Amino acid sequence: MAVIQGTWDKKYEGVVTTLAKSLDDGGDVGASVAVMVDGEPVVDIWGGFVDEAKTTPWEEDTIINVWSTTKTMTFLCALMLADRGELDFHAPVATYWPEFAAGGKEAVEVRHLMGHTAGLAGWTEPLEHEDLADWEKCTSMLAAQEPWWEPGTASGYHAVTQGYLIGEVVRRITGTSIGTWFADEVAGPLGADFHIGLPASEDRRVAPVIAPPPVDPHALGASDITLRTFGNPVLDATVSHNAWWRRAEIPAANGQGNARSVAAVQSIISGGGEARGVRLLSEKSCDAIFEEQAHGKDLVLGMPIRFGMGYGLSTEIMPLGPRACYWGGYGGSLIIMDQQARLTVSYVMNRMESGLVGDLRGANIVMAAVMGMANH
Repeated sequence: MAVIQGTWDKKYEGVVTTLAKSLDDGGDVGASVAVMVDGEPVVDIWGGFVDEAKTTPWEEDTIINVWSTTKTMTFLCALMLADRGELDFHAPVATYWPEFAAGGKEAVEVRHLMGHTAGLAGWTEPLEHEDLADWEKCTSMLAAQEPWWEPGTASGYHAVTQGYLIGEVVRRITGTSIGTWFADEVAGPLGADFHIGLPASEDRRVAPVIAPPPVDPHALGASDITLRTFGNPVLDATVSHNAWWRRAEIPAANGQGNARSVAAVQSIISGGGEARGVRLLSEKSCDAIFEEQAHGKDLVLGMPIRFGMGYGLSTEIMPLGPRACYWGGYGGSLIIMDQQARLTVSYVMNRMESGLVGDLRGANIVMAAVMGMANH
């Protein structure tokens, strides 16, 4: 049986055995899991290896690119600025970013950026991979662009663009980049080892993602909007192995962390704005998360999703409860927060599955954590 390291409350033994089984079965190569209740860790575990050859063990401080789980950090920054009265989700984006009004977008509101309904799921003009490290280029192109559909009428997953869009609003308000602001205002106060823009000094701790098998979106009958979103540039997961990718601030996709750090930050949401004696939001400001922005078939993902203010919300096919929210990352990472249960569950791994939406590994961890809570 796989060796699992870390600490856990014995009530959550099922979480430990779930991770061990996934490592034994080959579902996982290396992974970390964290469960927090009332903002306090009840599970903090890791196991497996950082490489596919299984020569180097996954360590306590191993971190990895978590893809779109990064978005939850971006959402929290926006919620904090709203809490401070510096950002209004219902104001036009152009209030903070005047150039954004071009292309008929003068009425697009900040909430449309948060809920993937702004019609800017990708770039119209061609981009190269390395262009994603050019903040000015990525944001100015989006500001000039016309929406791909009528903003506010439907969600279309803004897979990579969302981070630049929200991040530029944050930059215009704070005068600093979102990666720096996150480090100073969120990760720092919480002591969370999560980075949007990784210093070179931390490279030695990074586990490279194990890319999934390639998928031909044309063969799957993907829509034109889906092809345009994921085809410019085409993001092979191995792009995250590059130093330029780690240094860049790509606030929808290149956050580096582990389950402990993801849970440490997002337990703020589960705790109604506070965790471990640190308050970053008022309880009232947390309510904005549950303002439904879209509910229906997503134009990019091609499946029904319900978006609140950034975070995904409970649906019949994702039954989480009325005060729960979530998101995850390409390949399988996952974070779920439930304010009623004051529960936070995070799963971060290196072996990626090929689907755009998560797989059963994270769901199995969540189920085991819920069963552990029932044992209280």
